[in-house]
Amino acid sequence: MVKTLTKHGNSYALIIDKPILDLLKIDADTPLEITTDGVSLLVRPSGSKSGAKEQRDAKFKEALAWTNKKYEKTLRRLAN
Repeated sequence: MVKTLTKHGNSYALIIDKPILDLLKIDADTPLEITTDGVSLLVRPSGSKSGAKEQRDAKFKEALAWTNKKYEKTLRRLAN
């Protein structure tokens, strides 16, 4: 989806379509956290416990535990 900014007073606004708002369970009163890495813009509900980062971290920890268990002997030999 490609969006353009809309002039809003002396600022610019990004219009978020209703299906996306519904998917994220946010409305006009939801506080949003906005972060950037200098290239991308990330907008998510403030204080979100079920955000993408938390889910990604949980999947990573699960994959790391599986890898450590499966390749424990090899990893120990590499460490020595």
